[in-house]
Order: sequence, then C-alpha cells, then structure tokens
Amino acid sequence: MATKLVRSPVSAQHVVPPTTRVPQMITTHRLIPATHHHHHPWTQSTRFGDCPSRFRSSYTTKVAERSSGLVGDNKEIKADLYEVVQGINRGIFGVPSTKKSEIERLVELLESQNPTPDPTLNLDKVGGWWKLVYSTVTILGSKRTKLGLRDFITLGDFLQYIDIVKGKAVNVIKFNVRGLNLLNGQLTIEAYFNIASNSRVIINYDNSTITPDQLMNMFRKNYDLLLSIFNPVGWLEISYVDDTLRIGRDDKGNIFILERLEDKMV
Repeated sequence: MATKLVRSPVSAQHVVPPTTRVPQMITTHRLIPATHHHHHPWTQSTRFGDCPSRFRSSYTTKVAERSSGLVGDNKEIKADLYEVVQGINRGIFGVPSTKKSEIERLVELLESQNPTPDPTLNLDKVGGWWKLVYSTVTILGSKRTKLGLRDFITLGDFLQYIDIVKGKAVNVIKFNVRGLNLLNGQLTIEAYFNIASNSRVIINYDNSTITPDQLMNMFRKNYDLLLSIFNPVGWLEISYVDDTLRIGRDDKGNIFILERLEDKMV
C-alpha cells in the first residue's frame, strides 16, 4: 500500500520542470490557471563570442544564417544537443564544466529561435507526457551517499505529466533497488501551477507519494532531503517549446530539457 505524505512546500530545486512552461516543472487549485501579473522578466545574456574555436565558426554561423532567414528550423542544433547529453545520466550526478558550457550554448541558440514565444497562451504545446533528458539540478557528495544513490539505489526515468485542464503537473522519478530481488518503485510529486506571464508559471507543491512501501522505508529517514531536491516550488520560465522539445529555467538558476513522449510511460 502506497504511503502518501502531504507536506508544506519545501523550498528547493525541482528536477522536473513545471510547465506552461510546466513543470518545474505549478500553483493553486484551479481548473483554469489564474493569471498573476508578477512579471519578473527573465534575461539570459548569450555569450556566443566566448565559444571555443570549434564552436565559433559552426554555431555562430548558424545564428547568422537564421537571423538572415537562411535557415528555417532548429533540427541541427537539437541533434547536436541530444548528442552532447548522451551518456551523462541527465546531469544529475554532475558533468564536466566544459560539457556543461557546451550544453548551455546550444540551449541559448535554441532559445534565441524559440518557435513558441508565448507558451502559456499555447498550452497545447505544453500539455501531456515529457521525459527529462538533462538538468543542472545535481545530487552530489553526502547527499548522494545519504540517499543510497552510489551503489544501492539507481535512478530510472524522470517523467512529467502536464494537465492543462486542471493546471497540474505530476513529476514521477523512477528508482531501482539492487538486492536479492530487484525492487522497482517511484516517487510521485504533484503540484499546481498558475500562469504568471506569457512564458512563466508559478508552481505550488500539493503532495507526494512513494511506492511501494519498501522503497518508502528506505527513504523515510532522508525524505525531507529527497523532497528538497525534487520538489517543484517557485517559478518556471518556459524558454523554448516545440512539438518534441521543451526547455525551462527556474528561479534557482536551473535549466531543464525535456523531450515529449507520445504515450504514457509510467
């Protein structure tokens, strides 16, 4: 039987972006997100001039071509981004600074060509199932040890469902526990989002559940730590979204990259 805990919001980073932007990511219990005009314009300076020589000729040329109308889509940049994030376990346990910088440059290139500049006015682009492919949220050092994520427990997929009718985001983090019998389980965190601007949502924690009970027993001692890492509270800026990819930035400076799933994967 699942153990369901309802807690007051834990101030922390969230792994899965709320959306309308979503996820990360969500705010009050309303069937239709209420509009709050708390504009905190998000600005992110691009630093294409700082790119290493191997990027300067390639990617700055792409930017110039797009600005002059010579390039019509972002397929090449997206392909490069997917290639760079391969094999780093979504960045959850950290990545080399050079690779992190490379990912951020590609993200900025995509954001500069965002085909949906007003995502909260186009919620059909945001709703549905998503899977996290990269995040700057990390679990390092003693936190990783306390949660048993070095040798004993393995992280599976990070999934997110955005319900645009209820104004709700459900984040699902899968776990595999090694032992005599392989135990599969998950942490589910539900939150509500309210629209704050044409590209930003405010997220409020609702409740969380760990199943099965055996997994809850393993995490019980450090449950607050677990929630502090994955709990989506705060605002989320949806800086890029198209039919297959979504990028978000939260109020803690984190970046989230998610790919759309055609079918429910939970």
